[in-house]
Amino acid sequence: MSGHSKWSKVKHVKAAVDAKRGRIFTRLIKEITVAARMGGGDPDGNPRLRRAIQDAKAENMPSDNIERAIKKGTGELEGVHYEEAHFEGYAPGGVALLVEVLTDNRNRTVSEIRHLFGKNGGNLGESGCVAWMFNKRGYIAIDRGAAEEDKVMSVALDAGAEDISEDEGCYEVYTRPEDFDRVLEAFRKAEIAVAESQLAMVPSNHLKVEPKVAQQVVRLTEVLEEHDDVQNVWTNLELDDATVAAMQQLA
Repeated sequence: MSGHSKWSKVKHVKAAVDAKRGRIFTRLIKEITVAARMGGGDPDGNPRLRRAIQDAKAENMPSDNIERAIKKGTGELEGVHYEEAHFEGYAPGGVALLVEVLTDNRNRTVSEIRHLFGKNGGNLGESGCVAWMFNKRGYIAIDRGAAEEDKVMSVALDAGAEDISEDEGCYEVYTRPEDFDRVLEAFRKAEIAVAESQLAMVPSNHLKVEPKVAQQVVRLTEVLEEHDDVQNVWTNLELDDATVAAMQQLA
């Protein structure tokens, strides 16, 4: 089992922003709509749609909302056409940011995202400037109390997981994107509860900055996450325990 996960703390910051901004349903409905448009309305044959529906149900989204989003994606109901796009840039301290969006007006969105970067000490860069620092990987979090470490490792590795990291209070399982659903299903069959799962853009290296700069990075991440078109913001910021404690003192 590899060492303490540096990336997880950034994920936890993102989760807190998600809860605070109260726009989870909007983000999920967009994802369901796009997934259905691209891969069809049958979740059994559309892994992306299946994951989106699972995420929506985990947030207690009503079934009617889910069905309407699927029908808008397949064209059975009239709806907005969303385009996938991503933007790349740098936060204060040279920290890399990768921003994933679903938008019905790309020109408007890029203008607004550029403004948010500039207003908060960052710079929107050219396509490809930071994407090479990230790799798409399946991510599964399991609370330590859900199962013994040996069982988690056995189920994960037998199903094809690449790595397992130990974080505070949970085990973090990483997979190749194509193995993600199989590993998730293996945990379900083993009756091991999954606390969180997603396809994520995980940085290959992390960058540590001073606590004051880290605060600025987190703030830029927050304002980007609050934008209606933004689905995810990924960063290579390293937040170790000492940095987090110092940030709390500065708050």
